[in-house]
Amino acid sequence: MERTPLDVEDSASRISAYVYGNILVLTALIPLNNASTTHAALVVVGTSLSTFVAHAFAESVGRSARIGRPLTTAEHLEELRDSVPILTSGLVPAAVVGLSALGAFEQQTALLLAELWVVSRIAGLGIVITRLRGEKLSRRSLRACFVLAFVAIAVVAVKLFLTH
Repeated sequence: MERTPLDVEDSASRISAYVYGNILVLTALIPLNNASTTHAALVVVGTSLSTFVAHAFAESVGRSARIGRPLTTAEHLEELRDSVPILTSGLVPAAVVGLSALGAFEQQTALLLAELWVVSRIAGLGIVITRLRGEKLSRRSLRACFVLAFVAIAVVAVKLFLTH
């Protein structure tokens, strides 16, 4: 079954949420080396939830400004749905860090695995964009994956340098 591509507005909103969520989760994970596993998991969950709410709110305000009227309930729900990629950014990292609390991994290993997961999601953004556009995967898409990962890691490094 072929997937119907999203319209440009929904696609852009989801891509924005995907990038934003992954960058902020990665930024939250890196300084957690000396935190307890419970604290680390709560930071990841809290980062994902608060970023989801902030992004949905900001996108709703921006959309309302673009169309020149208050949003309907259905439009608010669309903005929430388009912000869901932020929540998914923190699911696996929180679960991996949570598993370390149960003894499945050493905390440092869990944090490294969670960080690698987020970097791989960022690297896969070229594939996500291609899929959302309804296009086929190409070499150009794969090259974009490496560039996106590099740029996102640079953004995380700058954010960490300026804020920690």
